[in-house]
Amino acid sequence: MERTGIFVGSFDPFTIGHDSIVRRALPLFDRIVIGVGVNEHKQTMLSAEERTAAIERLYKDEPRISVQTYSDLTVDFASRVCAQYIIKGVRSVKDFEYEREQADVNRQLTGIETVLFLAEPQLASISSSVVRELQHFGKDVSQFLP
Repeated sequence: MERTGIFVGSFDPFTIGHDSIVRRALPLFDRIVIGVGVNEHKQTMLSAEERTAAIERLYKDEPRISVQTYSDLTVDFASRVCAQYIIKGVRSVKDFEYEREQADVNRQLTGIETVLFLAEPQLASISSSVVRELQHFGKDVSQFLP
């Protein structure tokens, strides 16, 4: 059976921290589907199409990675793409507690497992919200983007 994992988030923007998680997870899975979450109640800097296109360009030479948008529950998205695992990155204890709660609920709902990757220490302070804030004030954020 093919091992498929989904890596989901708003990815506004997709950072070098996100890229690190995907590249570290790839040896464990036959296929990774990156799910770009669309939440109509959340203000984003980039459109879903722009976020998806940027991620597709990044992995254009890796056939085991695909990118899709989704706007429903993560477990429903996982079911649609036949994923058995949810891939998540954890930067802090706060992140861990949140992801643990989500993993417990998702497992109770569907039996899907969540695989957590600890952020590389040098990337732990990088988040999409920090990058957006720096961009807002006109700072060069290229070092934080793949």
